[in-house]
Amino acid sequence: MRAIPTTKREQTRPRAGLALLVLASILVLMASVFPVAAATITIVNTDGLNEGFNDPTPAAPVGGNPGTTIGQQRLNVFTHAAGIWGGILPSSVTIRIQAAFNAQTCTATSAVLGSAGTIHVARDFPNAPFTGTWYHMALANKLAGVDLEPGVNDINATFNSNINGSPSCLGGRTWYYGFDGNEGTNIELLPVVLHEMGHGLGFSSITDEVTGAFLNGFRDIWSIFMFDTDVGLHWDQMTNQQRAASAVNSLGLVWDGPAVKTMAPILLGPRPQIVVNAPVSIAGTYFAGVASFGSPLTQGGLTGDVVLVADNTGVSSTDACEPVQNVVAGKIALIDRGNCTFTVKALNAQNAGAIGVIVADNVVASAPPSMGGSDPSVTIKVASLTQADGNTIKGQLGNGVNATLSLDPNLLAGANAQYQVFLYAPNPLESGSSVSHYDRSALPDLLMEPALSTALSSGVDLTRYHFEDIGWLPRTTDVADYGTRARFWGGAPNPFALATTVRFDLSRTERVDLVIYDVAGRLVRRLASGPMDPGSYTVLWDGTDDRGQTVAPGVYFSVFDGAGKRETQRLVRIR
Repeated sequence: MRAIPTTKREQTRPRAGLALLVLASILVLMASVFPVAAATITIVNTDGLNEGFNDPTPAAPVGGNPGTTIGQQRLNVFTHAAGIWGGILPSSVTIRIQAAFNAQTCTATSAVLGSAGTIHVARDFPNAPFTGTWYHMALANKLAGVDLEPGVNDINATFNSNINGSPSCLGGRTWYYGFDGNEGTNIELLPVVLHEMGHGLGFSSITDEVTGAFLNGFRDIWSIFMFDTDVGLHWDQMTNQQRAASAVNSLGLVWDGPAVKTMAPILLGPRPQIVVNAPVSIAGTYFAGVASFGSPLTQGGLTGDVVLVADNTGVSSTDACEPVQNVVAGKIALIDRGNCTFTVKALNAQNAGAIGVIVADNVVASAPPSMGGSDPSVTIKVASLTQADGNTIKGQLGNGVNATLSLDPNLLAGANAQYQVFLYAPNPLESGSSVSHYDRSALPDLLMEPALSTALSSGVDLTRYHFEDIGWLPRTTDVADYGTRARFWGGAPNPFALATTVRFDLSRTERVDLVIYDVAGRLVRRLASGPMDPGSYTVLWDGTDDRGQTVAPGVYFSVFDGAGKRETQRLVRIR
């Protein structure tokens, strides 16, 4: 066993990441145990009297959280998150997470939300799938079938108690302790806890991303699946120097695990893009970010000439934080990020007659920013570019730039053409975030990206399959052609409001299981099970679970097991 001294922290604008923290002392030891169907996860409260989990400040129950004090609501969120992960990950060994709320860095515009990680790692234990390979402690215990360090906690987590409504911290935002995703302008604690627990359970590299050196000369389980598409090598095949270079190879460092590659085309959407049609010198396809407001991008796209806005007032004359003064009517408005919200920029451009908006980032980043906010009055299409790509377009505006804002149905947002999901590898390196997250280009937003999205709440999306790759779960994602034995047609209509039908054909008698799962991998409804004769079958799913209760709108998966193979299709239930 080996202790891990590295600390990685969750930064926010409003989210980023961390892993692997050692806590030197425990102030008060109180345990809250949450028994679940698979793993049992224990929250060990290390807060002192009247602080953190022990804060006695009265609070009204909110969003399904019945706690009546701030401290109890915080502990309930951790317990709820433990239940979600415990229901997904099987282990006969109790997982112990020591946790506390303490003062951490917070300014008016950014904050450390929290930090977490495995306290120790282990290798060459009984039943280890790979020799000479480090595993996070909770995973090592699971694989060994015994507690390799009896009485020692597995994961440490610290969250920021300064996020409490003070104007000096994130402009007065505070933690939201509900379970329902209705945080408004505040910060929902649940997805942040799920994210940080994910790091401690195994979603992080143990390799030194600065030097590329393995811990004590031994690889970790991540290095087997981290692949650099430029050099064509996995991390466990590289030298230290090659790994250090790969850690800053944005969109070239990918996760090559089979489970994630199988599920990527199911969970990720089409890639947003800005295609520059003219001039020829910069023509081509550029990665684009999308907005949570305005008209969504489409495959057909929106085409127009691009004009840089001029508002001639305020901090910047090109940020559209004030009414636009130059002619953008019938054009796509190019706007610099910063100094006001994305919705204000878009509305000012729309009011001036713009048919679309491109926001150019104002900081160096590997991927264009996702743009949050809500304003029903914004109806035009809004996309974003990196600072570098924005500068490229600005440099050619005098030659007449024409562009199309669209979706590429042949590529995934957050993955390459081989369905290998991009890992976060910006240049320069971001210690504590680089390598141990998915890239920010993924859409829909993923739990383990390095920035918090308001679209996240209780789902764990691709992380469940990432954990399958590293050994937490048995392989269940084989997707293959059924040939003449079976054919799975999926569901129609899709999306659906009230009901959908799932079709499959059998050419001979086969044992079939047809099951609906939610995005967290929990069983929702078993539609068929047992031997079935040859023929064509149409099975109705009326949007209810096995208890007869109507499920919430969202993404679900119909999973067909038959003829020795498994196939999955995403189903979307709408309101």
